Amino acid sequence: MKAAPAHPPANLSFVTDALTELTARLNDTVEQLRAGGLDPEAALTLIEECARLASEASSQVDGRARAALEPLPDLPGQLPLPAG
Repeated sequence: MKAAPAHPPANLSFVTDALTELTARLNDTVEQLRAGGLDPEAALTLIEECARLASEASSQVDGRARAALEPLPDLPGQLPLPAG
């Protein structure tokens, strides 16, 4: 897994502190696995933690993507903008 760039791309404005923290925790866990020296039970625990962190991050990104795509409600007195 590659380390996050020092300056994230400008088009990732939806990335929050929570996602940044999850990414850091996931990277730390991966480094522990790569370092070796873990007994099988400890390695399995870390692998499960990686899966949990990845699932949590995915869920946050999915929620933000859905919110960004969801149309705003029609407000009283507002006319739609003409297309084109």
